[in-house]
Amino acid sequence: MGSVVKATRFLLVLAVLLAGLNIVPALAQGPDATVIPDTLNMRAGPGEEFSVVAKLARNDALTLIGRDDLPGNGLWVLARTAQGAEGWVLSDYLTVREGLVLETLPVRGSGGAAAQPSGSGEAQSGSPAGGFPEGSGIPARTTDDVNFRSGPGTGYRVFRTLRAGTSALAKGRSGDGQWIFAGVGGQDGWLHASFVSLSTGTAGSLPVTNRVVEQVAPAADDAADTGGGASAPAPVAGGRGLTGFGYGGHVEHFSYPNLMHQAGMTWAKRQIRFSPGMPGAVAQGSIDQAHANGFKILLGIVGHPGDVLAPGYFDDYARFVGEVAALGPDAIEVWNEMNLDREWPAGHIDPGLYTQLLAKAYNAIKSANSSVAVISGAPAPTGAEGAFGTDRVWNDDRYVRGMAAAGAAQYMDCVGAHYNEGIVSPRQTSGDPRGNYYTRYFWGMVNTYANAFGGARPICFTELGYVTPEGLGPLPGGFDWGSGTSVAEQAQWLADAVRLSRSSGRVRLVIIWNVDFTAYGGDPMAGYAIVRPDGSCPACAALGRIG
Repeated sequence: MGSVVKATRFLLVLAVLLAGLNIVPALAQGPDATVIPDTLNMRAGPGEEFSVVAKLARNDALTLIGRDDLPGNGLWVLARTAQGAEGWVLSDYLTVREGLVLETLPVRGSGGAAAQPSGSGEAQSGSPAGGFPEGSGIPARTTDDVNFRSGPGTGYRVFRTLRAGTSALAKGRSGDGQWIFAGVGGQDGWLHASFVSLSTGTAGSLPVTNRVVEQVAPAADDAADTGGGASAPAPVAGGRGLTGFGYGGHVEHFSYPNLMHQAGMTWAKRQIRFSPGMPGAVAQGSIDQAHANGFKILLGIVGHPGDVLAPGYFDDYARFVGEVAALGPDAIEVWNEMNLDREWPAGHIDPGLYTQLLAKAYNAIKSANSSVAVISGAPAPTGAEGAFGTDRVWNDDRYVRGMAAAGAAQYMDCVGAHYNEGIVSPRQTSGDPRGNYYTRYFWGMVNTYANAFGGARPICFTELGYVTPEGLGPLPGGFDWGSGTSVAEQAQWLADAVRLSRSSGRVRLVIIWNVDFTAYGGDPMAGYAIVRPDGSCPACAALGRIG
């Protein structure tokens, strides 16, 4: 073993010495990096504002050429595929070979393959190119529906929501590069850079400006049709939201309150499927049942995707959740997995549009009962948009960043999250046999959601569970990745996830999916249940030992 270590050290020292002479030893090694998610965009520059130059797939091999050095931008690297395509990718989504330190890569400009190394005398990314004459700029278009604001930040007033594909003239940028100052239909305003594609050049060539503008008459046909107005209203005064840390379980029939108490649970969750015109009084039974058994109650309220685009629907949904809030629940989750066409209309999946619904719901809830906590709907954890297209699904990391850009933090006490595909301990940050995509790991989800909102809101896991087929028979297709998980592992991992959540300082609530569901079909809900078919609950005992 000692001789192997010495030989390895010798080769590393030799490589360093020869690199100084521009001589590269012929050592056999794997690629510099491989792609983690199912699909990954390779872009023309180091940021999501740049156009996509190639679509990468999981395990694609990359040669790394350079890196950017923009602060607060994440670490973007310039890469080359085996087929010769060059472009920029975010290093968070790469598995980098052992021994390669990304920070030692040469700094490159933001112009993709044509960029020059730092110090070449060429203008680097992030360096203004002298600005533009009045009225000129770079032609651009919006890549998704996006809020058009009076200033560079989510705290500024929304003029209107622009549809994807709206033409704009990019005239400037914020100092941090996160916002683009643009003209649209005679109106100047600000767009989040992640939703803007420039026709040429880079955002770094735009002059820095901090201008805040006043609204002129917008073009009505640019506004998104939400049935309730295109821009989100100002938030009303909220209450205290959620205080302290708590955990509980999603119940179907509330059959096991004693086991839930044994587990140390203080919360229960029920879901209500809203239809237009439904009275809020339908929630009274669930609220009373939870309170009578000594639990706080979270109500997840979701509608039917076919109703969402109907005129006036957002207002009717807000009316309903306001009526529910007046009945005294402890928290309301506004929708569920709205990044999938199963829960939101296909072709209209969009965090900006959802934020408008969230805003109306928040104001209605807080106006009716300011003590009710508002939790944003939790997206489904997924990396499937490359396989199914963004008409049907958005990856949840991109979706929550879009929510943040649309100003969703103003309309929630807690950001909702789901974690339901784990097959390793929540303490692990690598080692999942399916790959190291962030949704596989508890900490991957916590970090992704916390970073999306810059820590401005705590995380509430409104669904956290581990599926196991033990005692039930084989899992159905699509869930067979959980076939190796035992009931004992389910119990231990749930207890560990709650412990980690409580100590993280970033998680306010954990709702275990689930307590007592019994259906075991295409959606194997009973496989997630902590009360097993024989009536036992190993997870209840494990949770009860948390202390």
